[in-house]
Order: sequence, then structure tokens, then C-alpha cells
Amino acid sequence: MSETAAPTPRRLTGMKIGLVVSDKRDKTRTVEVDYKVKHPKYGKYLKRQLKFQVHDQDNASKAGDRVEIASCRPISKTKSWRLVRVVEEGIRSEH
Repeated sequence: MSETAAPTPRRLTGMKIGLVVSDKRDKTRTVEVDYKVKHPKYGKYLKRQLKFQVHDQDNASKAGDRVEIASCRPISKTKSWRLVRVVEEGIRSEH
């Protein structure tokens, strides 16, 4: 009575949530992740940002969207993150 086990889903490691700041390239988004770090001497929390180049296979996200990203194998020289889902759509202006 051995049943064939379903393949295990891909493990998502290194998850982050950030804001899409650029969608000018095909299948690539620039995502800015904000975080706070405590100053070692004064104890004040400082805002910091990191920018990640993210692979978006279906061009699902646009500038202004809040997205969830996960680390993955290197796709190009600068891309080693991929889009998991669009958490919240941003306000889009109609021209």
C-alpha cells in the first residue's frame, strides 16, 4: 500500500515585502525594501532602504505596487530574487 507522494512545494526562503519603484524593463522590477536599524551608541532607530532586482515572469506588477519577493538562484548578474505575489496594487494614473 505505498502511495505516490505528491512533490513537495518549493521552499520559500528569504522572504521580503517591498515597493516596486521601477517597471521599465521586461520581466524585471526594481523593488525597494525599507527597514529600521538601531544606532549602536544612541539607540535611535534609523530608516534604511535596500533595492533588489526582481524577476517577474508574467510582468504582473507595476510601479507603486507592494509585492512579496523571495530569494532564488541567480537569474542574471544582478537578479537573484523572484516575485512571489502582489500584496497590494498601487494607485495608477491614467494618461
